Amino acid sequence: MKNNKQNQDWTAIWREGHTVFIIDQTKLPFSLEIVELRSYISTANAIRDMLLRGAGTIGVAAGYAMAQAFAEYSTKKELQKAKLFIESSRPTAQNLFYATNRVCEEARNAENSEKRAFETADDILHEDEKHSRIMGELGAELIQDGFNILTHCNAGKLAIQGWGSALAPIYIAHEQGKEIFVFADETRPRLQGSRLTAWELHQAGIPHAIIVDNAAGFYMLQRKVDIVFVGADRIACNGDVANKIGTYEKAVLAKENNIPFYVVAPCSTIDFSCSCGANIPIEERSYDEVKKIGNLLIANLESDALNPAFDVTPARYITGIITEKGIHKPEDIHKLK
Repeated sequence: MKNNKQNQDWTAIWREGHTVFIIDQTKLPFSLEIVELRSYISTANAIRDMLLRGAGTIGVAAGYAMAQAFAEYSTKKELQKAKLFIESSRPTAQNLFYATNRVCEEARNAENSEKRAFETADDILHEDEKHSRIMGELGAELIQDGFNILTHCNAGKLAIQGWGSALAPIYIAHEQGKEIFVFADETRPRLQGSRLTAWELHQAGIPHAIIVDNAAGFYMLQRKVDIVFVGADRIACNGDVANKIGTYEKAVLAKENNIPFYVVAPCSTIDFSCSCGANIPIEERSYDEVKKIGNLLIANLESDALNPAFDVTPARYITGIITEKGIHKPEDIHKLK
């Protein structure tokens, strides 16, 4: 069942009882629709099909999917099967594994496992909201009045509850009355920048322009970009960062042009079991996303296409990583364990 949500007071994900509600992000910016997810399979499939996306929102959804599994199943074997199904939906996103593991650990031996599972998933959502504000305030201190800011993909309210991650400093700087301008990379092939980030910035009244992915270097070279903020889907112990494909290129260009490049993500995105970025699994998605926009073919029909969803930015290209615990040098990220 889908409904239109007319007001601007929105959140990306919430629950009522055992039912999870999400904004269908595949319909934005043309239609604001709500989808009801009544089972762990439907919630996991919504993650897989990118009806919802963004590391934090994926994590919350995974937590709710795991809680729904506790409501549907009782045996250890059934719950483990459900957990593996949920975790297969987006293999790069560390927050997904953080959420499923945490829900299982806290609910497994509880007197009322089902109730505790949903409470734990709620806790993850509320913690994201709190951490988002803290990260936004820390990042806003780096933004001077009159700054032009570049961001890639979507790491706003749709991606993490509250104010987002990479967009959180931008929201807070705007709230503080600073005059800012945002370059939003379109972010091929799913267009999260032109569809989602631009929609969020428009809703907030923040001046911005959509640029094609290949134009970022053009504006950097012209000294029209003062700082770059991006999110993260997984951070390795050595400070390497996996994020939406194209992030690495932006980081290299920023370093070449002496522009600060910051990653904004909560500590739940750090994979302390991962020693370096080379060990982060990179999701490969359908070639149709490259060759088509919607149902419209835009490429040679007979050609193959490759579609890695993420790339890894080595720590040496990152100025700092902003978490709810502060602003860190990438090489110091392991100290947060």
